[in-house]
Amino acid sequence: MGTRPTFLSRLASNASSLFRKPPLEQYGALCYRRNKALGQIEVLLITSRDTLRWVIPKGWPMNGKKPHEVAAREAFEEAGVRGKAKKKPLGYFHYLKDGKVPCLVQVHAIEVDELIGKYPERGQRELDWVTCSEAAARVNEPELKGLFRLLEASLAGK
Repeated sequence: MGTRPTFLSRLASNASSLFRKPPLEQYGALCYRRNKALGQIEVLLITSRDTLRWVIPKGWPMNGKKPHEVAAREAFEEAGVRGKAKKKPLGYFHYLKDGKVPCLVQVHAIEVDELIGKYPERGQRELDWVTCSEAAARVNEPELKGLFRLLEASLAGK
C-alpha cells in the first residue's frame, strides 16, 4: 500500500518548474464566525471540485475588482457566504494547482454575516465549519495551516 504524496514531496518533484517564472496569483477568503455557545472561532472549509481536498474559497484576479472584492465574490460563489472582506491581507500561501502549477494565494479574512442557501456552486462542494485547529489539521498547505492559527490568535479576546 503506497503513501499519499505530501505537499512538500510534490513541491520537490516539481522544483524545476517553480523557478522558471513567478507563481500565478489568486485571492482567497478565510471565512470565520464566532460560535458564542462554545466560545470559539469557527472557520469554513470547502472541498475542491477535482481532488476533494479541504481548501478555502479562492479564485483568479478579475478585471475591475480589488483583491479583497475577489475573495468576497469567491466566498459567495463557492460557499454562499456573505460578509465584509478585510482589505488588508491576513497573509499568503503557496500551492500547486493540478499538482504542478505554482500559485500564490493572497488571503483575506471575512467575518460571515449571512449564509445564502442558493449560490452558483451549491452541490459541487462539501462545506464544513470547524475550529482553527481542526482546519489546520485538514488542509495540506503548510502556510495555510499557519494562517488559521494566525487568525485565531488575532481574534483571541475580541
